[in-house]
Amino acid sequence: MSEEKIPRRTILSIYLIALAGNIAWAVENQYYNVFLYNEIAPVPLYVSLMVLITAFVSTFTTIIMGAISDVKGKRKFFMVYSFICWAITTALFPFAAFVRPVLIAVFVAILFDSIMTYFGATAYDACFNAYVTDVTTLENRGKAVGIMEIMVLIATLLIYASAGFIIVAIGYYAFFIIIGVLTGLIGLAGALVAKDAEKLKPLKISFWAHLRSTFQRDIIKQNSDFFLLMIGLAIWSIGFNVYFPFIIVYLQHYIGLPLELASIVMFFALMVSIILGIPIGILIDKVGRKRIAIVSVILESIALVWFAFSTEFILLVISGISWVLLMTMWHISSQTWIKDLYPEEKYGQFSGYYLLFNVLIGMSIGPLIGGYISSIYGESITIDGIPGNVPPPLIFIVGAIIIIFAIIPLLKAKELEKKRKD
Repeated sequence: MSEEKIPRRTILSIYLIALAGNIAWAVENQYYNVFLYNEIAPVPLYVSLMVLITAFVSTFTTIIMGAISDVKGKRKFFMVYSFICWAITTALFPFAAFVRPVLIAVFVAILFDSIMTYFGATAYDACFNAYVTDVTTLENRGKAVGIMEIMVLIATLLIYASAGFIIVAIGYYAFFIIIGVLTGLIGLAGALVAKDAEKLKPLKISFWAHLRSTFQRDIIKQNSDFFLLMIGLAIWSIGFNVYFPFIIVYLQHYIGLPLELASIVMFFALMVSIILGIPIGILIDKVGRKRIAIVSVILESIALVWFAFSTEFILLVISGISWVLLMTMWHISSQTWIKDLYPEEKYGQFSGYYLLFNVLIGMSIGPLIGGYISSIYGESITIDGIPGNVPPPLIFIVGAIIIIFAIIPLLKAKELEKKRKD
C-alpha cells in the first residue's frame, strides 16, 4: 500500500488539538519570557531559569503521564481533563507580577508556568503525540505530522501577528485570559472529537514495570536508531534554544522595533511555512525523512547567520522566512522519523523520551548559553529602574554553529522501510 487515508474525524481532532495546544505553547515559549523580562525584571538569566525549570517539568510529566496512558490504554480521557486545567492555569500566569519583592515575583512566575506546563505536557506532549502515532501508519504519518506542524505555525502566526497589538491595547492580563479561554474551548472540542485507536488496549503490566523495561540493555539496542536520532535532536535543540527564547526581546530591544513590528517579522516567516507545511509533509513521505532532515539542518545554519547580520526590516523578514521555513522542514522530517521508530505499546512513554532530548536537554543548556552570551556581550539596559542586558546577534551565530553538528548522528541513524505496493 503506497498511501492510506486518515479518517476525517481523526484529521479534525488533529487540527483542533494541535491548534489549541500550540496557541498555548506559542505564548508560553515567547510571551511568558517577554512578560517576565518587561514586567518583572529585564534579566536574561531569569528567562533562562524559567525555561530550564519548565523543561524539567514538561519532560518528566510526559514520560510519566505517557507511560500511564500506555498502561491504562487511554489518551482521550487525559486530554479532556488536562485541557480544562491548562486553560485555567494559562490565565493565572500574569498575576505573578503583583508579588513583591522582585525575586519572589520571579519565583511565583516560574511556579505558575510549571503548573501550567504539567497540564500542557499531559494533554499535548504525552497523550496527543501518542494518539497521533496510534492512529497513523508509516505510509501516511508524514501527512499527519505535516498537519500538526501547520497548526504549530498557524498558532504561532496568530500569536505573533496579534499578541503585540492586543498587549498594547488591553494589557498583559486580559491577553493571558483570552489565551486561556481559546486553549480551553478549542482543545476540549478536539479532545471530545478524538477517538482512541481500536488497537490501544490496557497493558497487563504495572506502571513501574512498563517504565523500567525501557532501560534494559536489549531494549536500548533494539531501538538504537531512535536514540541516535534523539542525540541529533538534542544537539539541534541546544542550538535552537540559544536564540529562540530571546527573539522578540532581541528584535524589540536590540534592533529597536516596536513590539508590534517585532511580532510582524515572525508573522511573514510563519505565513510562508504554513503555506508549504502539507506539501513538505507529503514530500517527506515520498523522498524520505533522513534526506530532508540533513538538508534542512545545513541550510538552517546558514540562514541563521544571515539573520544575525540583518538589521534592516526587509532583510530581517527575508532571512527570518528562510530559517523558519527550514526549521519547519526539520520539525516535520525529524518528528515523522521519530514516530516511525517508536516501539509498539510504548508510544506514550517514548513521546516522553522525545521531550527528554528535545526539551529537557535542549532547553536546559541552550537558554543558559544564550543568557550567558547576553549577560557578557549584550548592551546594558534599565527598565523601570531594574538593570539588565540586551541579547546580541551573537546568539544566532552560536546557535547556528551548534545546530550544524546535529548531522553527525543523523548520518548514522536509519529509516524504516515502507511496505511495497503489491
